[in-house]
Amino acid sequence: MKIALFGNNHQASKSLHVQRIIDALRKHRFHIYIERDFATFVSDVLGLSLTDCEVVSEADLDADIAVSVGGDGTFLGTASVVAGKDIPILGINTGRLGFLADVSPENIEQAFDRLAAGDYLTEQHSLIATTPHPQCTDVPPLALNEVAVLKHDNSSTIEIAVSINDQPMTNYVADGLLIATPTGSTGYNLSAGGPIITPGTSALCLTPVAPHSLSVRPVVLPDNVKISLKVKSRSGRYLLASDGRSLSLPDSVELCLGRAAQSIQVVKIFHTSYFNTLRAKLGWNDASIGESRTSQL
Repeated sequence: MKIALFGNNHQASKSLHVQRIIDALRKHRFHIYIERDFATFVSDVLGLSLTDCEVVSEADLDADIAVSVGGDGTFLGTASVVAGKDIPILGINTGRLGFLADVSPENIEQAFDRLAAGDYLTEQHSLIATTPHPQCTDVPPLALNEVAVLKHDNSSTIEIAVSINDQPMTNYVADGLLIATPTGSTGYNLSAGGPIITPGTSALCLTPVAPHSLSVRPVVLPDNVKISLKVKSRSGRYLLASDGRSLSLPDSVELCLGRAAQSIQVVKIFHTSYFNTLRAKLGWNDASIGESRTSQL
């Protein structure tokens, strides 16, 4: 089996985790690839030996599974590389929350034992495709979490005219607007007051960021619709952020968004229930309900 390693180029404290991952891969005689920038970080900063690892560029990547070492941000970066290559992603969480990168460091060896034994599942996660008009080659075409249209830091609110299947929906006056997938519903969408959408739901969510009107609320749509956005800004520009990758665009650039033909496969090793993950990551605790009722008596 060919395994490709991806990671971010900081957090020198993770050296022990990276060494354990490489050792586990060597144990099972996996063919180890490592992305070029991450390889430089691992060898030059972490000081680890990569003598039996093959350094590859993103363009030349050919692997059975990609392993993302870091937090959810690193996972999203890995997803942007493998989108369209049909390579499943396994996330090793050395970050904080880890909704996507859900294998904790203490389970590294066990995770690769199960991977070698074929004891794992893959989940299909939908992507958002973004098409700008007129065409802008710098716009990231695919997003796993969300696409955000945002004001510049020093500008006033922006106005975003939204049409669904070429039918006008509404004009948002806000700091921005998020278009989130079920995968991204627990990210920026959640912090902006949007709903949690369970994986596998065929939906996209429009969530305004600090809207001018209190009557504006998130809207959940079927993911087979075409979403068109036209932005008006006093500065004449707005920010487009796709899974954290952002660029400034003139407000003459209109956007068309919808579910992409491609999807991302996410490797699940321990078959943890999504609701168990929510309880663990968001601090939900059934016992607190009983405690609060007792305190009211």
